[in-house]
Amino acid sequence: MAQLNFAEETLPVGDRKVERKMKKVLAAHNFSSLQTNRLHHLAAEWFPIIEPILAAYGIPDDFKYVPLVESGIQGGMSPRGANGFWQFMPGTARSYGLKVNSSVDERKNLRKSTIAACKYIKELYGIFDSWTLVAAAYNVGDNHMRKQINRQSQDNYFKMKLNRETGGYVYKLISMKQILKKSSRFDNRAPKRILALNTGRE
Repeated sequence: MAQLNFAEETLPVGDRKVERKMKKVLAAHNFSSLQTNRLHHLAAEWFPIIEPILAAYGIPDDFKYVPLVESGIQGGMSPRGANGFWQFMPGTARSYGLKVNSSVDERKNLRKSTIAACKYIKELYGIFDSWTLVAAAYNVGDNHMRKQINRQSQDNYFKMKLNRETGGYVYKLISMKQILKKSSRFDNRAPKRILALNTGRE
């Protein structure tokens, strides 16, 4: 069984700290708390629109899980003002071609917001040259991510010390991927079992 990965960047399961963190995230995002049936319904509705746009922009397919983590679980506007499928802030949304004003908010248009997200993600990849770092930067912002890389002299996401949300973000995406792709196989099984099956340790 292939190791867990995000966008073909393999999670270093030989690292005990990483293993513990992955198990913790899998436990925190178990099937019942994530409302698996609802997520499958959203995936069936969203993915046929998202997938071809990601492919057209050369973005790895695994980024389709970002909207599910960003808005599929909670939905609505964040306390900071981020909104829509990809949870864009108003200024960022406008800078990537979306209309956000008192009469229209294209952050809530799946097709248009996905195109905007792809433009942003592609730009981030040009900066970081790593899809895991891109995902982290999508969560926390590219300026903050660059500062952390310079401060820590480290550009391996899994070895960096980041705030709780960003430090767990890629783990959440991997967890979402596992739940949606493997839920029928893993339903009601312990996170340790999920990790074992995906690292060839069973």
